[in-house]
Amino acid sequence: MLLTLIRKEMMHHLLSVRFIVLLLMCLLLVPLTLSINYQHYRQNLVDYQEAVKLANIEEKTVNPKLALEPEIEISKLFLKPTPLSVFADGLGDALPSYLGMTRNGIIQGAPALVSDFLSYLLGHLDFLFLVGTVFSLLALLFTFDAVAGEREAGTLRITLSNPIPRDLFLWSKLIGGYVVFIVAFLVSLLFGLLILVWQGFPLGEPGIFPRVFSITLASLLYIGVFFAIGTVISIYLDSPKTALIFAFTVWVFAVLITPRLGFLAAKVITPTRTSQSVYMEKTAMRDNFDVELKEQKTKFYMEVPPDEQGVRRINDEISKKVEERMTPLEEEYRSKFQNRANKLDRDYKRETERQEQVGEMFSRITPTSSLVYLTTNLTQTGKLERSNYFQTGDRYYEMLRTDFFSKILDHTSYRVRHPRDNVIITQPPSLATTTLGEVFRQSAVDVLLLCFFAVVLTTVAFLKFFRSDI
Repeated sequence: MLLTLIRKEMMHHLLSVRFIVLLLMCLLLVPLTLSINYQHYRQNLVDYQEAVKLANIEEKTVNPKLALEPEIEISKLFLKPTPLSVFADGLGDALPSYLGMTRNGIIQGAPALVSDFLSYLLGHLDFLFLVGTVFSLLALLFTFDAVAGEREAGTLRITLSNPIPRDLFLWSKLIGGYVVFIVAFLVSLLFGLLILVWQGFPLGEPGIFPRVFSITLASLLYIGVFFAIGTVISIYLDSPKTALIFAFTVWVFAVLITPRLGFLAAKVITPTRTSQSVYMEKTAMRDNFDVELKEQKTKFYMEVPPDEQGVRRINDEISKKVEERMTPLEEEYRSKFQNRANKLDRDYKRETERQEQVGEMFSRITPTSSLVYLTTNLTQTGKLERSNYFQTGDRYYEMLRTDFFSKILDHTSYRVRHPRDNVIITQPPSLATTTLGEVFRQSAVDVLLLCFFAVVLTTVAFLKFFRSDI
């Protein structure tokens, strides 16, 4: 009986205008979006390669006894684009294009979107946007009148007057509509993947295909959540027109408003400084130390007794003695600067992490945020990739600080350079790729929340339908 009811529901959708609209939108939007974003990725890859070439990132020898300004970038760690960004751009174009290593700390390069900001004025279109925004709305349009429409037409009373259990009737509504919907979705996705492979997308690589498959499963689960939402609305409201208006209102709040309100509330609850303000504070701190050291050095020179004409003669021997007295002072000031700079960095990191945690907690009230967090982590354009990028930059900076920055002497005029003092500035390390297992471990909350929404909403729909007076 259930299969018969499902076939009936599927034929009802297949013969409707909404299915034609759904199929046309899927076949138009999904392949076109994937193709355009793959061209965008290829352009980003060319820009990355050119930037690395111009920066001349290679092993080079530098003498720490050279005069080196604190703002000069010794080396750069560039962010390489990932081919999976064709599915979700995520933070890819918002992250700094490179991390510059200076004595004052790490300078963040301009993000990629700066060079193409006009296209972002109208919003960025990718596969994640289609699933999270377009297909969620279409899922509600498929289900808002599943029960309310039959109740208004009077067919619901006639159908249930036959020996048909209510649970089988409702299951047929959910499964039939969902199968028709995902068939159109999967056909368009398959067509889009074929176009990507034809253009050179490495779908068959071990690190690509499992993630694409996982993205597809997450999308199907998310669509199922909105099918459950639409069914609940259709059961609780008797009029299809009222159900349509209410379904659209729920979609606006669930997809467009609530995820953004979470981070707005977090900024009010846990405000933080900007990275630029932290860098400027460290620069000001170093400048203050430099002024103190210069004053101390001047004081040492003033201690030199004048000659018979009242003039202080400064020779190499005196300069060497002054530098010997300055060396422990400079070491002390360098240690003070590093300790205070580390404290600033720890405080800033703690503030930003707390703000993000609060924002994520509030935004996860809706399934859209969970889909975004999960998908961007799968495509290596989300929070995990950003953390990996900055942590790699921190490790590289610590290596440079130990091997090079700590050996620089600012306040010395007695410089004897020797080849044995040269330091090799090595290439920046490669960014490690987060494994698929680690992604699911870090995104377990989002996976569980999507499952929770689907199960709870489906349960609510059945409980309400069982208690409804037909």
